[in-house]
Amino acid sequence: MYVLGRDETDADRDGGNADRDDETAHAGGAKRSEGADRHVEETDRHDEGSDRHGDRPPHTARIGSFLARDGSAGAPVGIDIDRPHAGVIFGKRGTGKSYTLGVLAEELADADGVVPIVADPMGVFGGLDAAGGRVVDPAVRPASIPPSTWPDLLGLDPESGPGSLVWRVVADAVDGGEEDAAGVGVSQTDGRPSPSLAALREAVDAADAPAETRRAAANHLRLAASWGVFDADAPPVASLAVDGDPAVLDLAGVPDVAAAAVVRAVARGLYDARVADDSPRLPWLLVDEAHAFFDGIAEPALRTLLTRGRAPGVSLVCATQRPAALPSVAVSQSDLLVSHRLTAARDVDRLAEAEATYLADDLAARLPEGVGEALVVDDATETAHTVRVRERRTPHEGESPRASRLSNAEPR
Repeated sequence: MYVLGRDETDADRDGGNADRDDETAHAGGAKRSEGADRHVEETDRHDEGSDRHGDRPPHTARIGSFLARDGSAGAPVGIDIDRPHAGVIFGKRGTGKSYTLGVLAEELADADGVVPIVADPMGVFGGLDAAGGRVVDPAVRPASIPPSTWPDLLGLDPESGPGSLVWRVVADAVDGGEEDAAGVGVSQTDGRPSPSLAALREAVDAADAPAETRRAAANHLRLAASWGVFDADAPPVASLAVDGDPAVLDLAGVPDVAAAAVVRAVARGLYDARVADDSPRLPWLLVDEAHAFFDGIAEPALRTLLTRGRAPGVSLVCATQRPAALPSVAVSQSDLLVSHRLTAARDVDRLAEAEATYLADDLAARLPEGVGEALVVDDATETAHTVRVRERRTPHEGESPRASRLSNAEPR
């Protein structure tokens, strides 16, 4: 099996990548995988997706097979999950982006020492309960959002009377609201209680401020309470990674700013838990429709995982149909890139940022056109290949409805 994200040193240590020399010898991997033609399997795609315990290196997530020139399945392809990684999955709507993210979640659920946490803004990953996962109603502690972020969260100018009042009240309630050197709030991992939104409103009402300032601040805190995502008694974020089963954060129907608050709290909480050695497994945060979260209050925490997450062992994989909406750091810091078909010029330009000197060809010109087919760029081995993603073992709920199916089900 060819393993993405695992260099020669890792392969020699594990003794499980015997096919690597065959698969990388052709043109440095810069063209469609000719090695796949030499390793065509006798199994169809269904068998390929059902093989859970076949011959594979340890701590490897099998995502599919090389795509041979004749369209048949070649040698199996996996992703290294022994070490933390940063990755991106691109693809226009309907090409398999969320499907591929689900395949990765399945593989992580089946491995030891890791745990997938999925941010699901579209409500399409509930089928992971068939892999032992659980769908979690998003709830985070108010103290998980740093005081300096609360004005932005509530749509207030931090320099205005209501904005500065909310900032001050939250800071007092969480003992000053610590922030790290990058200005990112440090979430509480030591068991300290979090104030409730009701307690924050009471503090606002009792503050020494003009009545109209107090009224505006209290009304915005009531708005935050209506989102239903803040709970002073919510379990700590680290609890999502305790048992190793997939956790799906169901953000469908949650207002965008509230969903961003949840993703920020979870991303930072996972990071802090690993730094404090409070997480027994290496967490993988899988974020679907990631462009929605980089444009808001979740961005600092996601950027922390991209730039500093590998040291404590936190992986981040961002899937999006709008690569151009991601910051450049999301591509530059990713050592794994999977791209399904893209057509918008801005999105193709963002993909071009991943091109490196070791890639001889234009990546955009090599994007596959079939659903479920993808170009993968492996920074560890400095190669790029075309693969066909395996079938899901759990239900995929991201397929668009079809009128023909509804009409066929109607009685005549």
